[in-house]
Amino acid sequence: MASKNDDLIELELTAAVYGGKVMGKHHGRPIFVPYALPGERITARITEDKRSYANAEGVTLLEASPDRVRPQCPHFGPGRCGGCHLQHMSYPAQLTYKREVVFDQLRRIGGFDRADRLIQPTIPSPEPWGYRSRATFHVSPEGRLGFVSTDPSRIEPVEWCYILDPRAMGLLEALSLDYEQITELQVQVGSDGQGMFILSTRDDLPPELETDMPLSVNLLLSDNEPVNLIGNAISTYEVKGRSFRVTAGGFFQINLPVAATLVDLVLERLALQGHESVLDLYAGVGLFSAFIAERAALVTVIESYPPAVTDADENLAEFEHIDLFEGGVGPVLADLIEEQAGPYDAAVLDPPRAGLEPEVIDALGRLAPATLVYVSCDPATLARDLKRLGQKGYTLRSVQPVDMFPQTYHIECVAHLTRGA
Repeated sequence: MASKNDDLIELELTAAVYGGKVMGKHHGRPIFVPYALPGERITARITEDKRSYANAEGVTLLEASPDRVRPQCPHFGPGRCGGCHLQHMSYPAQLTYKREVVFDQLRRIGGFDRADRLIQPTIPSPEPWGYRSRATFHVSPEGRLGFVSTDPSRIEPVEWCYILDPRAMGLLEALSLDYEQITELQVQVGSDGQGMFILSTRDDLPPELETDMPLSVNLLLSDNEPVNLIGNAISTYEVKGRSFRVTAGGFFQINLPVAATLVDLVLERLALQGHESVLDLYAGVGLFSAFIAERAALVTVIESYPPAVTDADENLAEFEHIDLFEGGVGPVLADLIEEQAGPYDAAVLDPPRAGLEPEVIDALGRLAPATLVYVSCDPATLARDLKRLGQKGYTLRSVQPVDMFPQTYHIECVAHLTRGA
């Protein structure tokens, strides 16, 4: 009878890859392992064989990296909570890892052979723990709150989330709620300390609930429209001295100090002199537009989510030189081209994780703003889009990784492109 050790392989792990894994090679074939570090030597067991590569789980740590640390959260690790991926890695090592991942994606997907010269060191988060202003909990079959496990079919109940603002965690104790019909529960806290719960239910009907604290509760319907149940539907966040209202269900950056860093990076790359006309695409509630409008002659703002457009209208109300459009970025840009709008000197792009739609890239090629600043939360789609923008006549000048999401593999980047060589 074969021993359980017969299917073990020994690996020297050499490179970080996107998704929180590390790569080693066995007989020339790439093997990807989570919860490991570059420079470590391990024994591993293949869990998924894809012929040209394989995924594996670490079994024995034979030689540890000096960057390995003890995870802070008891729910971290294989088969546990899937929210964090890098708690076993020192924070300086996480910053290095993220820059290496961006380099790998730009080289392999984007075809940037000299990408290393373009990528700056990762800017750290001021707080590597307790930085999230909101998080979405799921309900386990036993009626306990938790997060999706590394096994997506299971919910890992958690007592405490170490990357969530402690004030938000404390709110969970203030709500008496029947979880039977709840599918998701988002908890968030604004810059003013006001708490909010956003519920999703199986049937779009509100559950029975009680609270003895001054907080707000909203039901998010299956069409993503919020219904206020207690308090109000608005949270307020402050960035660089400006307040932004965000309706329940809307998007805002979860790490507010790093959001301020993003604003600074965008403004530095735009280098506005006061006479420019700027496009703000996928604008959300107007975070970038509010600061661009102080420095530009005209800002054209495009956002598809109706509540976010309403918020942007309020957040930007002091400015008379803003044109706000509700609709998909591609269709609105097509209308602007047909109306011979412009010319535009610059464009800021902050798309969702899926990146830019092909029609948006085509429209940018036709509108030809001299400067593009691309804010991305996914280095793979960023690399793909940078390659396509290069085919439209743009040259990549720099990529700045920013650690919006410590302890996770997620990476925010600000890419700067200019028209021509």
